[in-house]
Amino acid sequence: MATTASGVRTVPQPPDQVWRALAVLEPYCSVCDVSYVLGEPTGAPGVGTTFVCAPGRLDGAPVAGAPQGEIVEWEAPRVVATRLRLTPETWTTRIELCGTGDGTRVTMTVTHEPTSGSRVVRRLQRGALRRLVQRTVDAELAKVPAHVERVTPPT
Repeated sequence: MATTASGVRTVPQPPDQVWRALAVLEPYCSVCDVSYVLGEPTGAPGVGTTFVCAPGRLDGAPVAGAPQGEIVEWEAPRVVATRLRLTPETWTTRIELCGTGDGTRVTMTVTHEPTSGSRVVRRLQRGALRRLVQRTVDAELAKVPAHVERVTPPT
């Protein structure tokens, strides 16, 4: 049984800057302190692009067992969704951008889906999972301005 939460944040930058900040995977993100290693390079990123994500700055290849990810939706420069597979669960994050005339509205939806464990245990944990997923959305939306600052040219 999947648990989903959403949230919205508006930033003053235009959608193209926000897209670069949130949708384009760089080798290292200092805001999240996470490194990304893209799978087989097939040109521009899009649906099917795979990646591995590892905490911290990598010096070489990620360790075995690092979370595997894939871009599952890509409608540049408006929508990107990724699926991250961890051992006991899968996290899907969908980001939708909409220009507002004075900035960009960022809508983020996160879905958590357990891949193991009994239904009874999952049912008992449902409330806690709902709170965890909503806190995850809130924390990620709070980082949006810092992500955008990284790609915004100084004025």
